[in-house]
Amino acid sequence: MDEIIENAEAKFKKAVEGAAQEFGSIRTGRASPALLERLSVSYYGAPTPLNQIATVSAPEARLLVIQPYDRNAITDIEKSITQSELGLVPSDDGEIIRVPIPQLTEERRKEMAKLVKSRGEHGKVAVRNIRRDVVEALREDEKKGASTKDDLKRGMDDIQKVTDRYIQEIDELMEKKTAELMEI
Repeated sequence: MDEIIENAEAKFKKAVEGAAQEFGSIRTGRASPALLERLSVSYYGAPTPLNQIATVSAPEARLLVIQPYDRNAITDIEKSITQSELGLVPSDDGEIIRVPIPQLTEERRKEMAKLVKSRGEHGKVAVRNIRRDVVEALREDEKKGASTKDDLKRGMDDIQKVTDRYIQEIDELMEKKTAELMEI
């Protein structure tokens, strides 16, 4: 039973890390290479993560600079950025791509806050799904006779405490990101 809960704890951590990465990809008005981390570029017909075909840096608070390893990829990178949900407009000089990060309007901040909440809910659902799987595994153990009803009850209480802790972590990440978005 302890092994089941330990495995679940590792899955919970991955779910929280996934939510944190999702939050990192939501722009806040400040330039951060994490904004483009999940961006996929059609490079010679194959979807390729941007970080595998270019270096992304933030030399200024409101500017991202993308240095492609292959100059032929510049148009593909620009196209991917333009078509993304980020609302950014890239420009290039033939060697590097500059992506200015515009100031967020109040309306856009509220939209981004809704997006944060939505992605946070997805993270919480992932945590709850892990809990459901663990509870099913604990019940299977009890049916097979590997544990008693008391063990099942204790295991279910333990997994609920762990679930609550990780949902609280996701809530804290959501609050932090929302506060960052609403700050002018």
